[in-house]
Amino acid sequence: MAVNVYINFNGNCREAVEYYSQVFKTEEPQIMTFGEAPKDPNFSLPDEVKDLVMHTRLNIGGSNVMFSDTFPDYPFVVGNNISLAYMSEDEAEIKAAFETLKEGGKVGMDIQETFWSKCYGIVTDRFGIEWQLSLEMNNH
Repeated sequence: MAVNVYINFNGNCREAVEYYSQVFKTEEPQIMTFGEAPKDPNFSLPDEVKDLVMHTRLNIGGSNVMFSDTFPDYPFVVGNNISLAYMSEDEAEIKAAFETLKEGGKVGMDIQETFWSKCYGIVTDRFGIEWQLSLEMNNH
């Protein structure tokens, strides 16, 4: 599986993705907003967040580049808004990579099940690189 780039924006993701789609003449982006995500009974989504981009991707020159808006009040720093997304169909591989990367690093989101992945976590390694690790289910 490839390692993909994941870029976060501060509320202007939709504009940026539509721009990149035109620049690189890609397919039209399929955008999922925070408001379209499954509801969490323990969390009320603020109205100003509902139209922000939760996830989208473009294939640029054969590479998948993924995009999202940061959630309000989540620290956004230009230059630190890019992470690497590692996806595998092997759950043990995802967990082993996560455990190794967190040694001397910092866990942003412990390995857990989400609505988009049975096994997902975020960790910044000891070199300051943020990784998103995700189990991809084989749809064949």
